[in-house]
Amino acid sequence: MKWRADSGLSDGRSVYNTDLTGGYYDAGDNVKFGFPMAFTTTMLAWSVIEFGELMPPDELRNALVAIRWATDYLLKTISQPNRIFVQVGDPYMDHNCWERPEDMDTGAPSPASEVAAETAAALAASSMAFRSVDPGYAETLLRSSDRIFQFADNFRGAYSDNANIRDGVCPFYCDFSGYQDELLWGAAWLRRASQDNSYLNYIENNGKTLGADDNINEFGWDNKHAGLNVLVSKEVIEGNMYNLQSYKASADSFMCTLIPDSSSSHIDYTPGGLIYKPGGSNLQHATTISFLLLVYANYLARTSQTVNCGNLIASPLSLRTIAKKQVDYILGDNPMGLSYMVGYGNHFPRRIHHRGSSSPSVKDHPGFIACKEGSIYFNSTNPNPNVLVGAIVGGPGEDDVYGDDRADFKKSEPTTYINAPFVGVLAFFAAHPNLS
Repeated sequence: MKWRADSGLSDGRSVYNTDLTGGYYDAGDNVKFGFPMAFTTTMLAWSVIEFGELMPPDELRNALVAIRWATDYLLKTISQPNRIFVQVGDPYMDHNCWERPEDMDTGAPSPASEVAAETAAALAASSMAFRSVDPGYAETLLRSSDRIFQFADNFRGAYSDNANIRDGVCPFYCDFSGYQDELLWGAAWLRRASQDNSYLNYIENNGKTLGADDNINEFGWDNKHAGLNVLVSKEVIEGNMYNLQSYKASADSFMCTLIPDSSSSHIDYTPGGLIYKPGGSNLQHATTISFLLLVYANYLARTSQTVNCGNLIASPLSLRTIAKKQVDYILGDNPMGLSYMVGYGNHFPRRIHHRGSSSPSVKDHPGFIACKEGSIYFNSTNPNPNVLVGAIVGGPGEDDVYGDDRADFKKSEPTTYINAPFVGVLAFFAAHPNLS
């Protein structure tokens, strides 16, 4: 089982004469949302960039295959001049059905222009991941990243403000935080991948006007600020680019908010010790923040630096320790004694909110299962017949309680953007099992 978008549709061909097959569904539905898919790709690539050397060769190959499945699709979405396809599928029609992707018959692509900057970030980061193994493909990714970033910068505006597609992307993946953070994020990745000084100048000169100091304590598919600050801080910590010091100051501040004993701590934790933010699908915060903690710790460790949190000094080890507690919690060291990674350990979610996992496989049920015919599988109290090994669900509530209820999608639905940063996190801890 997987999130690969192997639908029964010839995505995009009939309407726009564009091949939009491939890519990933975001979660347990059968819609290809470009915004979170591009972010997922960026995080997979960043995992390889920072931690690929720690991965066993076969796992590194698996990671690159997963990235390429996404980047091949993203290249298709920008194949037409001055256009980007941001979505395949009608989420309302799809969410009204419970059917396997192989039986899917509810889709249509939606063209727009906002996700371009995140796509640029994904392609730039992926170019770095492929540089040593496929330099030709890496160059294609980088060149395409530069082109689509120029499109994003020249035609500014939030895609969810586009009246033609707003109802298709909202409330599912509205750009709640605005497009400005993606522009800085995309430019930062192009700078990292190309070492082009024009992008260095961009993130330096546009930081204030594009709100680099806003919402610095968030990181996920919508808000890139904390990740942006960590990424750019590498230029300051390792390259002495002190003209970018404001980004490092924001990264330091973010790290201090995560330390419970810090005077500036304001991140909430559950009684069991899990980072918690309201809104559902909470483990997306735990995995992305754990990733940033490890990346920043590595940057600091290479130059023997620490973070001054006022009443305490945070070392690289202390940041890694916070990340490890999150990983241990996700994998079973929690009040429920439950691994939130499906298939890991003996006690894990069995009734996840995922159409392909909960429906019989094509092998076991070769006949067509229509839209409403799948409802019996959604409503069943039986465990899912297909175990989506490795998927991480949304996770418990603020009270550490998880009910294993397929209908409770905020807790039981896995997403690609929960898993993607965890690839790098697990690579680090697998290579450092005795960290304490």
